[in-house]
Amino acid sequence: MKKILAASVAVLAGICAVPASAQSINAAGATFPAPIYQKWFGEYKTAHSTVQINYQPIGSGGGIKQLQEGTVDFGASDMPMTDEQIAACKIKPLEFPTVLGGVVITYNIPGVTGSLKLTPDAVAGIYLGEIKKWDDPKIKASNPGVNLPGKDIVVVHRSDGSGTSFVFTDYLSKVSPAWKSKVGANTSVQWPTGLGQKGNDGVAGMVKQTPNSVGYVELIYAAQNKMPFADIRNSAGKFVTATFDSVTAAAASMKDMPADFRVSITNAPGAASYPISTFTWLLIPSQIPDAAKRTAITGFLQWMMTDGQKEAQPLDYAPLPKSVVAKEMKQIALVK
Repeated sequence: MKKILAASVAVLAGICAVPASAQSINAAGATFPAPIYQKWFGEYKTAHSTVQINYQPIGSGGGIKQLQEGTVDFGASDMPMTDEQIAACKIKPLEFPTVLGGVVITYNIPGVTGSLKLTPDAVAGIYLGEIKKWDDPKIKASNPGVNLPGKDIVVVHRSDGSGTSFVFTDYLSKVSPAWKSKVGANTSVQWPTGLGQKGNDGVAGMVKQTPNSVGYVELIYAAQNKMPFADIRNSAGKFVTATFDSVTAAAASMKDMPADFRVSITNAPGAASYPISTFTWLLIPSQIPDAAKRTAITGFLQWMMTDGQKEAQPLDYAPLPKSVVAKEMKQIALVK
């Protein structure tokens, strides 16, 4: 009996030995940075065994909605929150840029190899439904020598509330007056044409399996699926490939980062700037009553801005400029 009692005490002691500070943190939002977030959260768990961050890549719109409803500990978005979205939150969020990325125009045109070159007019025309075939003069003019087929263009776009869509439509609204007046910029818009797919992975998958299709995805999704993507003519008149260097150049063109980090860098000036570039943000409540959870989240933020940035380039994201990191480090102190 004493042995049984001793064994029972040992089992209870083992249960009680689980660290009291162990934290399970739930987050949701953008699919754009999901590959690096999943890597970060896994690495942080390895280095800090008591912290488990669970992330659901449901789209920026979903992440903002769950943050507003208080069903997640923090959200993630590829667009800065609007004043109205912030006002709808029970606790005011602070926005922390995490990495930079590029939205690319990927395509599946049988027989065409190498990178297409697309002008802003061509991109807007395709998504407005005005350019209907691959051999349209507005596409051919930028691609001499490329045997473009007279096939109908199958346009693919996001069906969910998406920060990637916001970045893309924000860019189109800057370069196309027709797009700005007819459609505008938002996470969800009334698309003039095309087929909707959920998530960056859904768009990439649809384009990969559909001949003569075109879609917009975050760079890593095109890279992971070994899909070609177009060079885009920027505001300086140069055709630029999306790389971490050209995305960083777009960020470097921004001289003054707003104190709240809400900024757009699409269609940035500079010959080296990739024009469909963006920061992506974590949305952290400014008040976290649970002290242990607050410590875990702010600890992750500090790690993300230092050690975590080393993971950006291998996954085709651009790391944060040091000047931005310095400002963000100060903002961490505002999380109470």
